[in-house]
Amino acid sequence: MIELRPFNTLGAANHGWLDAHHHFSFASYQDPARVNWGSLRVWNDDAIAPGTGFPTHPHEDMEIITYVRTGAITHRDSMGNEGRTEAGDVQVMSAGSGVRHSEYNLEDTETTLFQIWIIPDERGGEPSWGAKQFPKGDRSGTFVPLASGSDNDNDTLRIRTDARVLGATIKAGESVTYEIGDASRHLYLVPATGKIKVDDVEANARDGVAITQLDQITITALEDTEIVLVDAA
Repeated sequence: MIELRPFNTLGAANHGWLDAHHHFSFASYQDPARVNWGSLRVWNDDAIAPGTGFPTHPHEDMEIITYVRTGAITHRDSMGNEGRTEAGDVQVMSAGSGVRHSEYNLEDTETTLFQIWIIPDERGGEPSWGAKQFPKGDRSGTFVPLASGSDNDNDTLRIRTDARVLGATIKAGESVTYEIGDASRHLYLVPATGKIKVDDVEANARDGVAITQLDQITITALEDTEIVLVDAA
């Protein structure tokens, strides 16, 4: 099954400093048909104005992955971590038993990002945070794991859940096949830029594509594209 979720059907909330679009129920946007996709709970498409951001607030029992599309985001937390994650790079916070953090756009230009939440396999545990650079050239024409709970994925940010977050860049006219293996998995794919076809389903930039009950998918770029994919239980 491949279900297209066009960008204009997503939940939306414009707070002035934050222009947010929600692929799944979040805050004031509630849709019983879009609460989660397997263990994938949140996929927010956020645009954050310069000099603004999310003040200190708590989280627990959630794996929070931030994929920066443009600009940069600066993170600070109650564990003493501080870091700046730039476009194309990724940060992961395992909230565990509880952590407080803030996320600010300290740049002179707007920052856009995908914020992805995945339910952990177990509750509690020590919270942690990390960030890593992932040059786009290294994922040209192939899916590269960015964050993963699998021991088979090396050089990724670790998450405490049976899931993988992957990125790929594909040039117009080229195709990439992703082997799922287990048809019970839940995949969710969003083109950050460009236009694609997932098997026979076309998707534009920032559309969501929900996939399950398949052993593999082939993504063809109709335009140069940058893709983020979650493969979750």
